[in-house]
This record gives sequence, structure tokens and C-alpha cells, in this order.
Amino acid sequence: MNEGVAESQAAIDQLCINTIRTLSMDAVQKANSGHPGAPMGLAPAGYMLWTRIMKHNPANPGWLDRDRFVLSAGHASMLIYSLLYLCGYDLTLDDIKNFRQWQSKTPGHPEFGHTPGVETTTGPLGQGFANAVGMAMAERHLAARFNRPGHEIVDHYTYIICGDGDMMEGVASEAASLAGHLGLGRLICIYDDNKISIEGRTDITFTEDVAMRFKAYNWHVQNVTDGNDTEAIFKALEAAKAEIDRPSLVVMRTNIAYGSPNKQDSADAHGAPLGEEEIRLTKKNLDWPDDVEFFVPQEVINSFRKCVETGKASEERWLEKFQAYTKEHPDLAKQWVDAVSGYLTTGWDAEIPDFSHEDGPIATRAASGKVLNAIAKNLPTLIGGSADLAPSNKTYLDFSHEFQKDAYDGRNIRFGVREHAMGAIMSGMFLHHGLRPYGGTFLVFFDYMKPAIRVACLMKLPVIYVFTHDSIAVGEDGPTHQPVEQLANLRSIPGITVIRPADATETAAAWRQALRTNSGPVALVLSRQKLPVLGQKESADELSNGAYVLADSDGKPDIILIATGSEVHIALEARQQLAQKGIGARVVSMPSWELFEKSSQEYRDRVLLPDVAARIAIEAGLPMGWERYTGSSGTIIGMTGFGASAPGNVVMEKSGFTPENIVQKALDLLSK
Repeated sequence: MNEGVAESQAAIDQLCINTIRTLSMDAVQKANSGHPGAPMGLAPAGYMLWTRIMKHNPANPGWLDRDRFVLSAGHASMLIYSLLYLCGYDLTLDDIKNFRQWQSKTPGHPEFGHTPGVETTTGPLGQGFANAVGMAMAERHLAARFNRPGHEIVDHYTYIICGDGDMMEGVASEAASLAGHLGLGRLICIYDDNKISIEGRTDITFTEDVAMRFKAYNWHVQNVTDGNDTEAIFKALEAAKAEIDRPSLVVMRTNIAYGSPNKQDSADAHGAPLGEEEIRLTKKNLDWPDDVEFFVPQEVINSFRKCVETGKASEERWLEKFQAYTKEHPDLAKQWVDAVSGYLTTGWDAEIPDFSHEDGPIATRAASGKVLNAIAKNLPTLIGGSADLAPSNKTYLDFSHEFQKDAYDGRNIRFGVREHAMGAIMSGMFLHHGLRPYGGTFLVFFDYMKPAIRVACLMKLPVIYVFTHDSIAVGEDGPTHQPVEQLANLRSIPGITVIRPADATETAAAWRQALRTNSGPVALVLSRQKLPVLGQKESADELSNGAYVLADSDGKPDIILIATGSEVHIALEARQQLAQKGIGARVVSMPSWELFEKSSQEYRDRVLLPDVAARIAIEAGLPMGWERYTGSSGTIIGMTGFGASAPGNVVMEKSGFTPENIVQKALDLLSK
């Protein structure tokens, strides 16, 4: 490039960068809400990444071999909205002007499925970082499974922009540690080191050497000392792409609200509009028309929209590559299409075992392990693991090897003791497309991963959580491991389906239901202790309705006993004792409130007869919420404390989960 052309390009580059800055200022000011400072400081990095480095197609945001971009610092949403609009995605200038408004395509934080080109929902800091680790893991797994010499159909990178807040949140540290262990060389993070957070300068709380920390995680680390040096940014990103054995961190020193005479490098620019006068001064400082809002020079549009043609050409080259791959490897090509479409392969559930009374008691966690292995053999996209609890969770696939740096095709993921990262990584793996992830831990540790579960529910991702050791029957481990409140917590999250099966047969049905669910996450809640096999497959198939009549009285019942999980068999024993006293009891197994609520009113009335007021709900957890099924005249046998350390059967007995106590409660209720 000769000197004159270089100067001309540099001028266009600066125009493009300042357009991102001014759009961000104007949108936040018009909304009177938002975060202008970070997009202003990050504008050069965003511009270089999206126009010179990333492989993407604005005309087809879902193109399978695109590079993935995650704005983990989701409060800087005007950065990604500006880039999407300018690059030619299905976002207009009017959408930019409608920032943070009702039903706008530019919500306050990026939301998956809401804005074309947004790969994941971010905002809760650190979540996006861990999502990106999941995307990078998915890319490596699918590449190992499908690529063949000369036919690399999976060949892309995952990019992150994160800030100081992400670096402070523990989930990012968990995910970064695992990413370094796994050597995810196609994962590249730009760290916006502007040294400002909401309360002021970060040195009031955050003085560690982040670069050294990431080097210890086995990351490739570079420093860009000036966040406005586009050439240095470009060179650093190219060097990161060339590093194939380690993920890369680019520590980039930026200035929050760059160009603002009075608010640059100030916490005042983090989470509030700059103000009309400060915007006028900033535009003047940037050589920008200070009397026009949302000004976008035509030269800027012309420059950015080159992404449309280069993106189209990139996808066309990939399609040609895939056509050649299809001719050379037709079976693999078919499997690839099945995987990325989320198709449940024919016969995926053909080998699920049937359980019977003759098999004897079996813990639902153990039954789950048998079912999981039977399904996974016939469903190659099913991949997952546990937070260092696979022997207890029974989440290990016996026929596969581990997903490790030298074996990315393995389907057993060792997440380590990193529940929070596990939850967010699972979301990223699903968002990538091509995989159906699951992850296991003890139910009591749901607390550690709830933020990731909440965001997965918000995105309606059909990931599967395997929670075992589900009640006070855990026993000797004591109240620290007895999850009395977790069922109530799980059920409180909109969009999740919680299933607590009563026996092995219901567990098999629960896995079928989980894999057929496409509208959001499913939590399987499983017992540590052995439970009798109660019913036949035909009755357990009604699990899809959320609840069903497991045992009934000869005529109209006098009382209805409703139970979940390990308490169902106790309710059955109580029913027999009540029958001996001439009292007819119906036992309803209700493994899932959410599925039951989706059933028709007619079905729900058939199960919970409206004219039978005497009802008892039995569950070894908080009674919260059961009133909807027992009514004001019913009784709930649940937990109001934290349990105790003793053998599980003793804790259950002392807490009232016995047939005798249920019978007494029934007699008391009926006497009223």
C-alpha cells in the first residue's frame, strides 16, 4: 500500500471508529440509560476485529462455520449494535435510535434470539466468557469428529471482549482455568483494561496482575498498551490466531469514554449518559458534527458494508468445501447435518432398559446412568460430564474416552470442581450448534450454578442438568449436603422443567422427556438411596403429563396423596395402611409441576379430583408452593429446617417421612 492510499485508509478507519463512538453516545443519551464509556474505548478493537479479522456473513448470521463473537461485557451493548448495523446485519439506524425501548431489537444487554448476530445473552458478568469457552470446546469436538485431511468443514475461532468486571467474577476464572488446561487454541479474548468500574478506579479492589494469572492458566498472553493503535491490535489478533496450543488473551489498555473532555477515564462514563453538553464537546473533540445526532457518513457505510461481500464469499467457499466433503464422505456429511439440525437420530431411545420389580431397588441416579449410556450410544451429539462427581452422579459414558487436549473427540468432559463454569459452558456448547450437552453435580450445589441456569432459561436452551443426592436422605453428610430448599429454588426459575422421578422406570421416562424438550432446560433430580421399582413402563410414560394416578381406591377416594421422587413409595405404603382402616386413598406421582401445568385442565381435574378436598403433599423439601395442589384445606409434609447428620433412613423418619406419619396426618385431616 503506497503512502497516499495508507493515509486515505487511515482516515476512513478513524471515521469508522468515531462513528461507533458517536452512535453509542447518541443512543445512550436518547434512551437516557446505558453505558457509553466502554463502547467508546473499545471502538478501535471492535472495528478491527469485525472488519479485518473475523469471518462472518451479515446476510446469514447463522452460517455454521462463522467465527463466534461474545461480548461478555454485555453492558457495552452499543458496541455490538453499532457493529451489527454498520456491517450490514438486519439492524437499522432506527433500531439504534430505539435502544433500550419496549420490543426494540437493541435491548439494554445483548439477548440471544432477539437481535440478528448476537450469539448469546450477556450482562451477568463472566457468563459470556464461560459461554465462549463452551463454544470453543464445541468447535474442537466437532472438528475432531468430522474433519478429514483436506476437508476441514469445522474451521473457525471464538472471540470474546471482556472487561474488569468479568475478570473479577469467579465464573470467568473457573472457565479460563479449564480452557487453559484443554489448550483451546481457537479461543481469543480481548481484555478491555480500562481500569474503571462502577465505584471508581479498579485499584480500590483489583490490583492483581491479570496477565500473570492467565499465563499461570496456560494462556498465551499479549499486551497492547494503546487501545487506539489499530495496527498493534491487528498484529496481536493475528498472533493470537497463529497460537494453536493455547487460548489467547490480549490485554488492551483503553480509555473509557475516549474523546470526552471531562469524563474520559472516569467512572461517570460507565453507566450513565454523558449529557448533551458533554456529547457536544466530545463530538467537537473528535472532529465530528456537533449539531447532528446519529450521523453516519456514507464513506463509513461503504467501508463497513464490504463485510457483506466478503462474508458472502467466505460462506460460498465453505459451501464448495462442504459439497466436496459430501462426495468424499457422504455418511459423515449426513451425520453432520443431523448434528447441527439438532435431529434426534433414528433409534436414539431403542436401547433404553426396561426396569421391573424383579430387578430389586435401584437408586434413580444409578438408573439414570444406565439410561444415559443406552441413549448416548445411539445419539452421538449427547456429550457432557460432571463437576468432579461422575462416579457419584453416574454421568460417565462407559464406551467413550475423555474430552482432553489430545482427544477432543471424547465425549466425557471433566469439568473439575467448577459448577458455575460448567453450567455456562454447557450453554455455550449448545449455542454453538451440533451438540446436546448435559452436566451433573449434587443438588445442594445447584446454588453454585444458578446464575448460569437462569440465563440458559432466559435463552430457552434445552440443556440437561443432572442433580443427584436430592434430599435429606443423603444422611451422614449432614445439613451442608442436604438440599432442602433447592427444589423450590429450581421451580422458581421461569422456563425450566424440573423432573424428580420416583423410581427407575420414571427415570427412563424422564430422560426421554428431557431429550424431547426443545423449549428450555431440564433438571433431572435423582436419589442417592435405592428405591423400589414401583410401576410399569406404560404408567411411567404418563410422566410427560407431569403427574398421574399411580394407585387408586376402589371407589371415589376419600383422600389424595401427592408425592414426588423418593417419597412416592412411602405414600404407597401409607395408602395400604389407610385401606386397612377403611379409608380410600389415591396416590398421585407428580414428578414435574411444570409438565403438569402444561397439561389440559380436563386432565388435571382427572388426576386431582376437584371435589376431593382432603389432600396431602409429601416431599422432602421446603413446602413452598405445594399449596396450589393441596388447597387451603390440605396438608403438606415437608421440611422447615436444614436436616441433620445421621443415617439417611433415620433423618427421614425423624423428619416425618414415614407411612405412619402420613396416615396420622390423613386421619387428622379427615376428622376435620
